[in-house]
Amino acid sequence: MTTRIFPLPILMLCALLLASPARAAAPSIEKVDLFEAAKDGYALYRIPGIVVTKRGTVLAYCEARKSDKGDWGQIDILLRRSTNNGASWLPRTKLADVPGPKSKNPVALAQKLATPGEVTYNNPVAIADAHGAVHFLFCLEYARCFYLRTDDEGVTFSAPVEITASFDQFRPGYDWKVLATGPGHGIQLRTGRLVVPVWLSLGTGGHAHRPSVTSVIYSDDLGRVWSAGEIAGPNTGEWNIPNETCAVQLADGRVLLNMRSESQANRRLLTTSLNGATGWSKPQFHEQLLEPICMASMVRLSEMPASDKNRLLFSNPHNLDRADGKAAPGKGRDRKNVSVKLSYDEAGTWPVNKTIEPGFSGYSDLAVANDGTILLFYERGSTDGANIYKTGLLTVARFNLEWLTDGKDSLK
Repeated sequence: MTTRIFPLPILMLCALLLASPARAAAPSIEKVDLFEAAKDGYALYRIPGIVVTKRGTVLAYCEARKSDKGDWGQIDILLRRSTNNGASWLPRTKLADVPGPKSKNPVALAQKLATPGEVTYNNPVAIADAHGAVHFLFCLEYARCFYLRTDDEGVTFSAPVEITASFDQFRPGYDWKVLATGPGHGIQLRTGRLVVPVWLSLGTGGHAHRPSVTSVIYSDDLGRVWSAGEIAGPNTGEWNIPNETCAVQLADGRVLLNMRSESQANRRLLTTSLNGATGWSKPQFHEQLLEPICMASMVRLSEMPASDKNRLLFSNPHNLDRADGKAAPGKGRDRKNVSVKLSYDEAGTWPVNKTIEPGFSGYSDLAVANDGTILLFYERGSTDGANIYKTGLLTVARFNLEWLTDGKDSLK
């Protein structure tokens, strides 16, 4: 065996390079449109969700609506894949297809929101697990829930398995008539538990989505059996109509739910649990997290000791104004100014806030690519310039931490 002796200056240079921190990247952001209203056979695309698999494939999914008249019409669920961290995307595929007879939700028919014969697939939610699989849930007519799984990066999926029985476990305490998962994405805890935020409604109020409460369903065997958690967001007192919810696991192991509601505070409603299913803390409003009454998202960007800092991200329309001047406590505000916030203290404070889309913009979902690129899949633009429910485009914004912090922070 030959032993090579390197000169001292070369050894010193190597040591210096190894000891030096990587140079921060230049701030960058780009946007890629994935779905456009009135194209490819659908009037509208809404309700975005996005996850990144263990191997780095990005999966972006949404509701594809044949009509732009509401949540109860003919709706499919579409998926697009990216194998280069969201820079380019493969053609769309359709996911949800439940065989056999289907019936419209009676509460929607009672309010004349639905048309017999149309099929509504709604509220897609994915979880990318640590072993490489992706678990996928969706609802049918806001009345039934189904589970799929992919083990090949979203190329193929298993046949749908109905898991509505897990929601029936809520009935002794809350006799729901409408169910919904997410929307957005679910999470896997360090224990392996899969957690999906859900909301449930009696279906007697507006759009058959109200009144409502929030909870989770969870699986401890990688999706084979699902169980109901305890009610996390009750509809009582100052907490009015909690519904669409996002989740993240905190550094200390607790699970944080971040809930939309129609409460007079017009702030996001937060609660925590030690196991992500039971024992939820008393919900609290967070003063920094404005609530225009719209879906929001959370995701972890980094965690010690694998990284130098704990970092959480949050997105939603950062706005409490109304163009018509009719802003009132507990009432919806204009959907615009979708922004991303950054927390260094596990959602205690949010010192960084940066606008992604200053104009019309609504639902959003966050993910982090394997190279640290932040991905925001969100609604923007309007087909008629005014109606908050008629989204023009679903777009993925790709940006780095340097852009979000104006060059003040970089992933180490």
